[in-house]
Amino acid sequence: MTESNPPAKLDRALLMKDAMRELSAPTRRLFLRRALSLGGLAMLSGCSISNDKSVDSFLKGVSRFNDRVQGWLFDPNRLAPTYPESMITRPFPFNAFYARSQAPRVDGDSYRLEVSGLVADKHSWTLPELHQLPQVDQVTRHICVEGWSAIGKWGGVRFSTFLQRIGADTSARYIGFKCSDDYYTSIDMATALHPQTLLTLSYDGQTLPREYGFPMKLRMPSKLGYKNPKHIAALFVTNTNPGGYWEHYGYNWFGGS
Repeated sequence: MTESNPPAKLDRALLMKDAMRELSAPTRRLFLRRALSLGGLAMLSGCSISNDKSVDSFLKGVSRFNDRVQGWLFDPNRLAPTYPESMITRPFPFNAFYARSQAPRVDGDSYRLEVSGLVADKHSWTLPELHQLPQVDQVTRHICVEGWSAIGKWGGVRFSTFLQRIGADTSARYIGFKCSDDYYTSIDMATALHPQTLLTLSYDGQTLPREYGFPMKLRMPSKLGYKNPKHIAALFVTNTNPGGYWEHYGYNWFGGS
C-alpha cells in the first residue's frame, strides 16, 4: 500500500486491536515511559511521569482496556488458518523460560490430570483415558510475542469436548492451568470453547515430545504462544481471574494472536 493509494475505508476495530497490542507488549514499556515525557499521555491519564507507580498504574489500565477490547472483538466462530503438512516448520522451535535440558520429565504411567472448580466430575484423568476421547489433528501457526512464528501439527482432544465430559460450567468466565514446570496461566471461556482449542497429546503424529510439553499442552492458534501452557498438571474452572506467569510481569492477559 502506498500513500497515493489509501484504503477506501479504515477498519477501526483492527486498528484499535493493533494499537492496543503494541501498547501492552512488555517490550514497549521503556518506549512508553519515554513517550510519557512528551506530556500528552500524562495529561490524558492524569499520572505523574516522574512516578514509576503512576506510570505502572497507567500501563496496567491500558492492558486491562486491551483485554476488554480483544474480548469484544474475539469471534468464537472464526477459525485460524490451517496449512498443508508440507509447510510444517522442521525442527519446530523450542521455547520456554528455561533451557531445553531443564524441561520437566513427567512419568506418563503415573500421570493424572487434576480437575477442580466449577465442574461436575472432578476425577483425575489418566493418559489412557484422555487418549480414549475423540482425537483430532490440526496444522496451525504458533505466533510468539517475541516476533517469530512456526507451523506445527498438533493432535489431541477438543477442549470443548473435554469440558463437556467433565460437566464444566461453561457460563463461568475463566479456566486456569497449573503446570509441572511451575508455569501457570488462564484463558477466557470463549477461547476454551473455540473448535481449534486442543488438549494436545501428540505432535506431528507422534507422542507429544518432552520439549513440546509432554504429557499434555493446550494448543490455541487464536492466542499468542505464551498463553499455550505445556506440561499441564491441573486445570480449574472459575469466575475469578487466576492471572498468569508472564502476565505477572506485564504481558497482556488476553494474549490474542
